[in-house]
Amino acid sequence: MANDTVILTTLNAAWSEPGSVLDVFLESFRTGESTRELLDHLVIVSLDAAAHERCRQVHRHCFALITGGVNFSGQKNFMTDGYLKMMWSRINFLGQVLEKGFSFIFTDTDIVWFRNPLPHFYLDGDFQIACDHFTGDPDDLSNAPNGGFAYVRSNSETIEFYRFWYAAREKHPGLHDQDVLNSIKHDSFVTKLGVKIKFLSTELFGGLCEPSRNMSRVCTMHANCCIGLSRKISDLNAMLRDWRKFKALPRDDKHSVSWTVPRNCR
Repeated sequence: MANDTVILTTLNAAWSEPGSVLDVFLESFRTGESTRELLDHLVIVSLDAAAHERCRQVHRHCFALITGGVNFSGQKNFMTDGYLKMMWSRINFLGQVLEKGFSFIFTDTDIVWFRNPLPHFYLDGDFQIACDHFTGDPDDLSNAPNGGFAYVRSNSETIEFYRFWYAAREKHPGLHDQDVLNSIKHDSFVTKLGVKIKFLSTELFGGLCEPSRNMSRVCTMHANCCIGLSRKISDLNAMLRDWRKFKALPRDDKHSVSWTVPRNCR
């Protein structure tokens, strides 16, 4: 974008197959409010050759991230060894993006976009992240962050923060990036660094852990708190159907629509 901000998502073969998560993700941009144009700024970061080939078939901006000696092509269930390697590869890559001077919105591919989130980010936040549970206070460190959606400004503080976050994996073996973030957000180094952390409301950036209750304001919905690819795809499609129903109703009737999810992800 004009302010050197890019939208990034990562993709492996399992999520890129026709009818899988990628198709629902891209369709949400086309059906959302003021989101179609954001596709021009979306870079899909493919983690294997099959995902990259599929990306080039359906999207303009694809980047192949090759990790030597690691196969990211199959479905990676939560907290398996392959899942952990994939998550930490992502954190390392995002840190490099910041070092190159680009701010970014990172979004998991199992998120559907309904509205442009940019007007809803905090002006004073360096690192802004969605939540599995939101306490109501964007500055409260007891919020439960979810690394699947974040807006990060490129500056010296966030560059050092990502370096510290990635290095902290060695002190916390067997934990994924989100759990390590929950630990380091209280660390004195992060406090001295001065990086301004903000937590995003689930009213605007919801998910299956804590769905947004306001379809007139929601920007994104995440198929979090859900294990299993087929379950995710089913509930993501249900979210899109709910959204289309909401959009089709007259203004005075929109309040009558609510999410039909979680369904398969219960």
